[in-house]
Amino acid sequence: MIRATRLVEGDLVALVSPSGASEPGRIAATVSALESWGLRVRLGAHAGGRHAFFAGRDDERLADLNDALRDPAVRGVFCLRGGYGMQRIVDRVDFAAVRADPKVVMGFSDITALHAALWREAALATVHGPTAGQFDRGPESLTVRAARRAVTSNEPVAVTATADEPTYAVRVDGVAGGTLLGGNLAMLAGTVGTAHALDLDGAILLLEDVEEEPYRVDRMLVHLRRAGWLTGLRGVALGQFTNCVDTNPNYPPVVDVLREQLTSLGVPVLGGLPIGHGAEQVAVGLGVPARLDATAGTLVVEPAVS
Repeated sequence: MIRATRLVEGDLVALVSPSGASEPGRIAATVSALESWGLRVRLGAHAGGRHAFFAGRDDERLADLNDALRDPAVRGVFCLRGGYGMQRIVDRVDFAAVRADPKVVMGFSDITALHAALWREAALATVHGPTAGQFDRGPESLTVRAARRAVTSNEPVAVTATADEPTYAVRVDGVAGGTLLGGNLAMLAGTVGTAHALDLDGAILLLEDVEEEPYRVDRMLVHLRRAGWLTGLRGVALGQFTNCVDTNPNYPPVVDVLREQLTSLGVPVLGGLPIGHGAEQVAVGLGVPARLDATAGTLVVEPAVS
């Protein structure tokens, strides 16, 4: 496992859009927040672009990402948007540059495909944290404060399950330790059969998603189980499943689906973690040791930066 060096005042951060397009106001809010931390910010050439579903054509988005990963002056690479598009370019990421000069990489949702690839290709610890759409919540929001801590501090991050989160009802008591891996469920299911499929033996699996109907969540979890992903897990850390609803009142809610699929694995499961697409989220490292205490309701994650 490789940790990038934590960010300090004066460091240069590149903002890139390897997936969907971002609104100008949200980009500006992200730049303002990062500059208030004392960081210098550089926008990728196509960071504010738009083409079809994406923030530019595949080659344009890839060029911005690889330019940032290759530039020795850049110490952090933050993704401005999830959405869709990372899987179209992930096989052409310059992993040799990552291995030669590890940088702090942050994002979530569709960026899960990049997290998985960086782990598989370079064993790089990354940060599952906010994109530009969440920095406009303001510098005092939990989301922005937690993101700052995750990229500038080499102290562990403790996340406590909260009853305000709908997945709080999904729990299997117990304690487990292992490498925290995962992220967005749909993106993880999309990596099955690729070179970047995760090996979760001995790992704690982090899961979150947004706007997926419960039957789709069930289908994806069944797919992971059939692919062998859930064999050898140490535990499951369950984040936010935001707007995962069905209009049919006869269908089960997503919490029931999660409970059925996850509580039978024979490992500790902790729901209710404020990680994902909810009103606020806590940034945590991926590819780093973590301790899941489902009985106490806590997930303690070692830092992703040194």
